[in-house]
Amino acid sequence: MPSAALKPKLLVANRGEIACRVIRAARALGLGSVAVYSEADAASPHVALADEAVLIGPAQAQKSYLDAARIIAVAKEYGATLIHPGYGFLAENAAFAEACAEAGIAFVGPTPAQIRLMGDKECARRTAAGAGVPVLPGSDQVPANDEAALHLARGIGYPLLIKAAAGGGGIGMRLVAGEADLLAALAATRNLAGKAFGNEAVYFERYVGRARHIEVQVFGLGAAGAVHLFERECSFQRRHQKVIEEAPAPNLPQAVRQAMAQAAVDLARSLDYLGAGTIEFLYDEASERFYFLEMNTRIQVEHPVTEEITGFDLVAAQIRLALGQTLPDFVQDNIAAKGHAVEARLYAERPAKNFLPAPGLIERLRLEAMPGIRIESGYVEGQKVTPFYDPMIMKIVAHGADRKEALARLDAALAALDIAGIDTNRDFLRRLIAHPEAVAGRAYTRFIEEHLTELVA
Repeated sequence: MPSAALKPKLLVANRGEIACRVIRAARALGLGSVAVYSEADAASPHVALADEAVLIGPAQAQKSYLDAARIIAVAKEYGATLIHPGYGFLAENAAFAEACAEAGIAFVGPTPAQIRLMGDKECARRTAAGAGVPVLPGSDQVPANDEAALHLARGIGYPLLIKAAAGGGGIGMRLVAGEADLLAALAATRNLAGKAFGNEAVYFERYVGRARHIEVQVFGLGAAGAVHLFERECSFQRRHQKVIEEAPAPNLPQAVRQAMAQAAVDLARSLDYLGAGTIEFLYDEASERFYFLEMNTRIQVEHPVTEEITGFDLVAAQIRLALGQTLPDFVQDNIAAKGHAVEARLYAERPAKNFLPAPGLIERLRLEAMPGIRIESGYVEGQKVTPFYDPMIMKIVAHGADRKEALARLDAALAALDIAGIDTNRDFLRRLIAHPEAVAGRAYTRFIEEHLTELVA
């Protein structure tokens, strides 16, 4: 039953490590917390950490963490005046943000209009271009007619990517090497986009072979402007999803670094953006040119590396903004980077089997406190990793005076991690960060794919 506490409450519409992260931030700000959980997550740490916890449905996300009406009903019943969506699930759902407003509940995030605009990848491309941000050669929505689609692709050139207009996180993205493969790939991508996002719209984008994925953390203050909190290197990816992230990006020319940060701020300011957001870029080292990929209108999985080098608590700032508080520290001249931070995502998966998820019981999970190490975990010893959600177990974040020290600390933490009963990518991560090219800071998006044999040996 709801407690009788009078202090403001925040409901976390998420699970796992991000739910724990938000609950800790809320508590530090003096807010009460309400967790929601599915039947599969009854033993999860976020349930025990919150002041109150409510079962909202069965394991399937559609019947629990994606049940917007049920979540809002719980918030109203328990007196929560704010809802933080975390990332994934309802985080970039404009209709959910609107429903929160209609219920008199503050949505911790940008406005529904901003979510909707940047969530449509075609609109986002046009908006970025209008703000003077470089975009890759590409198209608006691909026409349904096959001949028209082929003609459009010829004008862009091969290889190209077919991308879901409503996509994200690498889902709904397909590489096409030549015209012979286009129509089959187009049909498959549309089908996947329809199932994943309820929207079959796709667009074309020129593919850059040896490219880096670099993103800039921005924080918007509405009409008062926006700031950046430097960039993150996110090029180590498998299946278009990140596994290692670091800040700042190594081996990035200073002129490019400054231009990229300015482009991100320009885009955020053009939107009168509110709160935490990330502008993702593709960087072509050969030409030293960068291109807009997308904007994520939420907190990112990898936000801790930015927090470690800047000292800013991004989640607390999100909540404070939603409470109507001013953020006097968010002035560009006040934001400086100190040292280097690297994050590794520990997954329950089998790297040697194409990173196949490996759900199961975590029989043992222990990691002692170590200098410069921050752990963000959504699991505890004795808990099951189920097949219903993303199989990330924890994030291990290392901060050091420089990149060499950060990498050494991360490797030491991975080596000291005592985990049993379940397959993980721990050894893969250690091989990856120890690879001579990784040590030298020469990452690119296809690195894991091209070095997979030696990384999973």
